[in-house]
Amino acid sequence: MNTTCTKYPVLMLHGVGFRDLKWPLYWGRIPNALTQMGVDLYYGNQDCWARIEDNARTIKARIRQILDESGAEKINIIAHSKGGLEARMAASSLGMGSQIASITTIGTPHRGSKTVDRLLKAPHSLFNIASFAVDNWIGLIGDTKPNFYAVCKDFSTAYAEQFNRDNPDVPGIFYQSFAGVMRSPLSDINLSTANFVVRLIEGENDGLVTVESAKWGESFTLLKGRTRRGVSHYDEIDFRRSPLSRKAGGDGIKDICDVYRDIINGLAERGL
Repeated sequence: MNTTCTKYPVLMLHGVGFRDLKWPLYWGRIPNALTQMGVDLYYGNQDCWARIEDNARTIKARIRQILDESGAEKINIIAHSKGGLEARMAASSLGMGSQIASITTIGTPHRGSKTVDRLLKAPHSLFNIASFAVDNWIGLIGDTKPNFYAVCKDFSTAYAEQFNRDNPDVPGIFYQSFAGVMRSPLSDINLSTANFVVRLIEGENDGLVTVESAKWGESFTLLKGRTRRGVSHYDEIDFRRSPLSRKAGGDGIKDICDVYRDIINGLAERGL
């Protein structure tokens, strides 16, 4: 194995709406920051709009491939958004728990979304139109099983409750979670409307996922920015490819890459 800071390789799992592409890279500057630390880094290569269960099967096969290539006994998983649910299913329902050392989730809707519950009350015809458009477009860029409407249902609180019953934490895996918080809808123009709506219905959120929904595992860390911007769902994956703040000193996160470096250091300290 090539890792010098963690015992096991690291598998990074993206969230909904994106694929693992060389450009644009979903994770911004983060992979470079981790490989500079000596991390043996891999990607999930799962679909961007497939259901959780379909992507979990892809991840199961990917884990086996990585273990064969690296010679490692286990892997560490760092997952953003929906990828965290797929990692948990692979570990629990799909029997990969013995091959996973840790699962770190960032902005993952472990308890679903009450906002999505309300959206799902909209006429099915609207979802059918959206699903037709998204599924056909995403299919053209590589998804094998796109299912926009089903994925939306997977974010409901009812689905989350059943999912959590069916996918309990696996003994021996270290689970930890992180959540960002936008200070206001103006913190990230890409998520301003979503942040405003979710805040009205559910409370503090990163533009998509609430703090309470993101909490999972033995350890939970709330990500707060050093400035009035806060940390959005996109900031969690370095979408802007730049530090959150140029300001020296003060509390809060200056650069999201530092958060990922701390994750790696923490895993290394645990012997993972």
